[in-house]
Amino acid sequence: MKPAAVEEIIESKLDDCEATVTYARDEHDDDHLAATVVSPAFDGIPLVQQHETVYDALDGHMTTDIHALELSTYTPNEYDDLE
Repeated sequence: MKPAAVEEIIESKLDDCEATVTYARDEHDDDHLAATVVSPAFDGIPLVQQHETVYDALDGHMTTDIHALELSTYTPNEYDDLE
């Protein structure tokens, strides 16, 4: 599955979210992806629940199209603090 398609799925399922998805290794290993997801919906939610929210958004793709996903989740304030 292409990174842009994964971004689109995540952004369509999570309100007010921005997802950036890349290949985790190289484009020849297209089932290993890395995603950074920023959403106010993560505010006050433990990290495990944040990740579960993203996995739920991806639904069956995690078992069919995506072999591995390196996931980083942030609230907008947390993400701004990184810069």
